[in-house]
Amino acid sequence: MPPELGTPHVHPTHPTHALRLGLISDTHIPEARDALWPQVFEAFRGVDAILHAGDIHDLSVIDALHAVAPTYAARGNGDDGSGSRVLQPDHPQLRPAWLLEFQGVRIGVIHAVPLPEHEYVAAPVEPVLLRMFGRTDLDVLVFGDSHVEAIFDLRGMLCVNPGSPTLPRQRLTTLGTIGFLDIVDGRASASLWQLTEDGIVPHAG
Repeated sequence: MPPELGTPHVHPTHPTHALRLGLISDTHIPEARDALWPQVFEAFRGVDAILHAGDIHDLSVIDALHAVAPTYAARGNGDDGSGSRVLQPDHPQLRPAWLLEFQGVRIGVIHAVPLPEHEYVAAPVEPVLLRMFGRTDLDVLVFGDSHVEAIFDLRGMLCVNPGSPTLPRQRLTTLGTIGFLDIVDGRASASLWQLTEDGIVPHAG
């Protein structure tokens, strides 16, 4: 784990500037397709940072996103060689998990975590938060793995899974979902967006 476990990486921002962060996960490039849909880059143009919740598969995706905005990416099981995939090398913007702070809002970014998604209840999440972040008092948790887009509150922690832009809900390659996290006056809110042929529209789910 990073030596600063438990201490957030503070992203530099103007203290009164409303922030918008792009959220993405499970890109599976080039397994899903040769490159990310161009609509993703256009949607993220102008955001303050991009958070990728893992299963990148080709780290050139990080570089492409980082050219749009500062990008923080979590390692997924697919990045660590599962399913006979290529083990991805180290990258300065890639960690097993990120603990970030934007204008006092603590955000954890991780690939897989046991959380109640939709209608099933998984194992307690607190031990995982302690192991990966060194603390449990997160304001926001961004995660992936399931390819199922979701936003919910868990005991005061805003949980966001942006789904997959390329393999939504584990289906074959098609236009999927991304998300945004807006921070205004120290409060965070999340939204999900569906990629379309022409851009993005609010997710109907």
